[in-house]
Amino acid sequence: MSNPSANWIGYAVTFAIMTLVLAFRWRRIGRARPLKLERLWVLPTLYAVLCAVLYSAHPPSGVAWLFCFAALLLGALLGWQRGRMMRITLDPATYALNQTGSPAALLFIVALVAARSGARVAVERGGWAIDPFVATDVLMAMALGLFAAMRVEMFLRGRRLLAAS
Repeated sequence: MSNPSANWIGYAVTFAIMTLVLAFRWRRIGRARPLKLERLWVLPTLYAVLCAVLYSAHPPSGVAWLFCFAALLLGALLGWQRGRMMRITLDPATYALNQTGSPAALLFIVALVAARSGARVAVERGGWAIDPFVATDVLMAMALGLFAAMRVEMFLRGRRLLAAS
């Protein structure tokens, strides 16, 4: 049995860290940042390599592959939606693309984190026997889908803006 006060402290620390991160991100929301289409592939590729290394060290087995695939698809759907929430503009003088994070995109991530935390509490209190490796594999697949689809959507929209100008 776990110590209830230790659980409470863990939740408080997590909440404090999340609040700090969100406060810093919220301050930068309205600022435009350069969007380099040729660099959008870097993060999903690095994350895909990390996933491949971790999957090769402890590969999912049986039905866990199905859950990973479903999580990848769900992550791609969520990533596409988050990519649509990002504002992309074209500077008419320099033809440079800029991206501006939207409050909706940040709140979308907060909702995903809250859903993940709620699922963790449900698993802990529900007594479900879930292999931590399978849970990690599923979450990694979902994150990969999210990162990749978000950047693909932003790439396509940025390319359309450049082509139209």
